[in-house]
Amino acid sequence: MTTDEVLAIFREAGAYLEGHFILTSGLRSPVFLQKARVFMHAGPTERLCRAMAEAISERIEGPIDYVVGPAVGGIIPAYETSRHLSVPAVWVERENGVFRLRRFEIPRGARVVVVEDIVTTGLSIRETVTCLKELGADVLAASCIIDRSAGKADVGVPLVALAEYEVPAYSPDALPPELAAIEPVKPGSRSL
Repeated sequence: MTTDEVLAIFREAGAYLEGHFILTSGLRSPVFLQKARVFMHAGPTERLCRAMAEAISERIEGPIDYVVGPAVGGIIPAYETSRHLSVPAVWVERENGVFRLRRFEIPRGARVVVVEDIVTTGLSIRETVTCLKELGADVLAASCIIDRSAGKADVGVPLVALAEYEVPAYSPDALPPELAAIEPVKPGSRSL
């Protein structure tokens, strides 16, 4: 699946938004990819995650034991991708501000892939990788539907991105005038 095909799915779902957005990272952007509008439809979600599973399979040698998604955004793509990889899906969630595998156990040495929705800075994946390594997991790679950094984000492990789409992101104190003139909105899932 190409970047243009991925973005077409987002546009068809009304998930490609333009304006002034406060991203989960705290950065500001004129574009927001509202993946929830895609994930509410099983067909497009299945197509994206099947393609992501295929990309993961092409890059990872040997078996995968688990797919792990960071809550909230990674739960649906992790589950759907795991279905195509025929492995269990689990998720980490924040407990006192730190990702923990609260509802599940995985054995030491388990071979895992982290699956996320969209990467901007890579923070959620890095925090997930840290949690999993503390549990003794072998984190093989991470994967995402869209890498907004176009390969610049450091996630701590190899990143398999279905699409790379660099969207400008600015510090709140370094906004271009056209963006500063628009009232910002925060549609993401994590509070600042």
